[in-house]
Amino acid sequence: MQFDTTAMPTSAPQAKRWYSHLYLQVLIAITAGVLIGHFAPQTGEALKPLGDAFIKLVKMVIAPVIFLTIVTGIAGMRDLASVGRVAAKAFTYFLFFSTLALIVGMIVANVVQPGGGLNIDPASLDASKVAEFAEKAHESTLTGFLMSIFPDTFLSSMTEGNILQVLLVSILFGIALSMIGDRGTRVLDLLNDVSIAFFKLVSIVMKAAPIGAFGAMAFTIGKYGIGSLSNLLALVATFYFTAFLFVTVVLGVVAKLCGFSIFRLIAYLKGELLLVLGTSSSESALPALIEKMERAGCPKTIVGLVVPTGYSFNLDGTNIYMTLAALFIAQACNVDLTIGQQLLLLSVAMLSSKGAAGVTGAGFITLAATLSIVPSVPVAGMALILGIDRFMSECRSLTNFIGNAVATVVVSRWENALDKEQFDAALAGTLPRVEDLPADAVAAE
Repeated sequence: MQFDTTAMPTSAPQAKRWYSHLYLQVLIAITAGVLIGHFAPQTGEALKPLGDAFIKLVKMVIAPVIFLTIVTGIAGMRDLASVGRVAAKAFTYFLFFSTLALIVGMIVANVVQPGGGLNIDPASLDASKVAEFAEKAHESTLTGFLMSIFPDTFLSSMTEGNILQVLLVSILFGIALSMIGDRGTRVLDLLNDVSIAFFKLVSIVMKAAPIGAFGAMAFTIGKYGIGSLSNLLALVATFYFTAFLFVTVVLGVVAKLCGFSIFRLIAYLKGELLLVLGTSSSESALPALIEKMERAGCPKTIVGLVVPTGYSFNLDGTNIYMTLAALFIAQACNVDLTIGQQLLLLSVAMLSSKGAAGVTGAGFITLAATLSIVPSVPVAGMALILGIDRFMSECRSLTNFIGNAVATVVVSRWENALDKEQFDAALAGTLPRVEDLPADAVAAE
C-alpha cells in the first residue's frame, strides 16, 4: 500500500488530545498491567485471555495482509528479475547480521561471565522441566523446517499460521499474475481495493492493543513475579545490555551509513515497540510494521518480501540470547569451553535457529536444539533460566523487530527505491497519521 503524499492536507491536522495517541495508551496499559500483576498476582494471571485474544486478532489479519502486500507489489512491478534481486540482497543481509549477533553474544558472555561463580551441579537440576522443549527441538530439524514451507493446499497456507507458507504462495501468485499481462489488471485492481480494506481492518484491530498489552503484562508479572529476576539478574542485565549495544552500535552504524538515525527510526516505531514490549511478541506488530514501512517510503514489494522473511531468518535478538544463554549455562555448571567448542556452538546455533524459525517459543526451543547437539553443555541447565525466559522474551522480540525495520530500509536503499523525502518526513514526525488523512489520500498501487 503506497500513500499519495500529494493528496495530503497542506495544513497540519488539528492536534489530538494526549490520551488519544496509541503509544501512550499502550504505555499506560503496560504500567497498569505491571501494578496489577505485582499487587494482585491472581488477578493478573486471570487476565491472560485479554492478551491471548488480542494476539489471535492480529494473527487473523497477518496472512491476508502479507498476501495482498506481496501480490499487488510484484504484479504491479511486472519486473520479475528485481524480485529475485531483492530476495538475494535480503538473505545476504540476514545471514551477515544474524551471524554477527551470535558473535556479539559470544564475546559479551566471555567478557562479562554472567554465570561465573554459581557452581551449579547439573545432576541437581530438574531436567523434566525442559523435557517438553527438548522434545520440540528434536522435532525441529532443518529438513523438517524446509518441508514445512510447502503448504498442503493454497488455502491451508492462509490458515495454518506459517508465515513462510504465506510468503511462498504470495510470491508464486504475484509472479503468475504479472505473467498474464493485461488480463490480470482487473484482478490486480480488485486486490488493491481489498488491501485498503484490510489495512483499515488492521487499524481497527490495533485500537485493542492497550487491552492486549494490559492483559499480557499483568499475566507475566502475576505468574512469574518481578522477584524471580533477582537470582539471575546478572544474565538478564547482560542480555538487555548486549541487545542495547547491538541496536545502538551495530545497527546504529548501519543506519548512519544509510543516512538516517537509528534513534529516529525507533521513535517513529515507538507505538509498535511498546506493543511488542507489552505482548512479548514481535508478531503482534507485524501488520503495523508493514504499514509503517510503506508509509515511510519503502516500496511495497521490498516491504512485503523483507519483513515476513525477516521474521523467520533475521532474528538478531534470538541469536544474541542463544549464545549468551548457552555460555551462561556452561559457566554456571563449571563447563570450561574452548574457543573451538564455542565456535562449534555458534555454528550449530546458526543452523538450529533456522530449524526452529516460526515455532512458538522459538528462542527457548532453538537453545534446546543447540545444546542437544553440543553435549559439552548440559541440556538440563536450561532449567536455570526457564523461570526468567519470559522476561527475556520481551528483549528478544524488541531486538528482532528493530532489526527487521532496519533491514527493510537498508534493502530499499540498496535497490535505490527508497523515497528519501517521504522517509525523512516520517522520521521527523511531519507525516500525518493515517486516521488524519482524507479517504482519497490513501491508495494502493
